[in-house]
Amino acid sequence: MTADRITLKGLRFRGRHGVLPAERELGQEFVIDVTLFLDTRPAADSDEVTKTVHYGELALDLAKVVEGEPVNLIETLAERLAEVCLAGELVQAAEVTVHKPAAPIPLAFDDVAVTILRSRS
Repeated sequence: MTADRITLKGLRFRGRHGVLPAERELGQEFVIDVTLFLDTRPAADSDEVTKTVHYGELALDLAKVVEGEPVNLIETLAERLAEVCLAGELVQAAEVTVHKPAAPIPLAFDDVAVTILRSRS
């Protein structure tokens, strides 16, 4: 796996994910971080966006997943987001973190997050 990375951090989308009925009904904000591992040398050599990942388009694709069909677990959501990241043929691996800062926990907390690392088989 290459050491080159493209990172999108702090993407904020509203979704209706969770196991509680109120989470599905009201929705809440999810914060997404993704790191893509790929060889960026072809892009650097050519100065062509077609030789890398267009992070603006990727962000829109990630938004569709978070704002789309609800799932119970943020683990499932992270898996679906990783699949989107790996759909780009240049991407060798993707690390995805899903933050759920308004998780229904009856105690003070800063964040709940799940991080996964997936690579091409």
